[in-house]
Amino acid sequence: MEALRQRGGVAARALEFLILTATRSGEVRGMCWGELDLERAAWIVPAQRMKAGKLHRVPLSAPAQALLRRIRPERVEADTLVFGGTQAGQCLSDMSLTAVVRRMNCMPGRQAPRWRDSVSGEPVVVHGFRSTFRTWAGECTPYPREVVEAALAHTLTDRVEAAYARTDLLERRRR
Repeated sequence: MEALRQRGGVAARALEFLILTATRSGEVRGMCWGELDLERAAWIVPAQRMKAGKLHRVPLSAPAQALLRRIRPERVEADTLVFGGTQAGQCLSDMSLTAVVRRMNCMPGRQAPRWRDSVSGEPVVVHGFRSTFRTWAGECTPYPREVVEAALAHTLTDRVEAAYARTDLLERRRR
């Protein structure tokens, strides 16, 4: 993470935020300042921007909050993109995050990437950080599956289980 923090640019900050929140790249790239509640340390992603079409609350860790405070302009409108692209009002392209990963993954004088997926052997990709989070949370933390899946905004496929799921487990996910 430190190597990423040393990189300049909006795309590097967006990738850092994506890793800190285990969210999808489209959610991060489309995030507006009005979706953030820094006092409550939460990001509310509107349903229309979520893959499953359901509002998603994301707890913000201290490092995620610090990143946002560092990059926040003095004056900002609610609909201003947090990680805006080069054109005013347009979000970063998905390829901009991919480019950061690719540049970091290439060692000078070497053609083979230094970071590879441990299962497929393919070079790491942006979406792989969510997979890494899922593996880490499942293997290295005491949190139950439903808390981890809620953090990833995964939809419950079991209709009965979904009918009884009345909370997004935000406070448990915050820890």
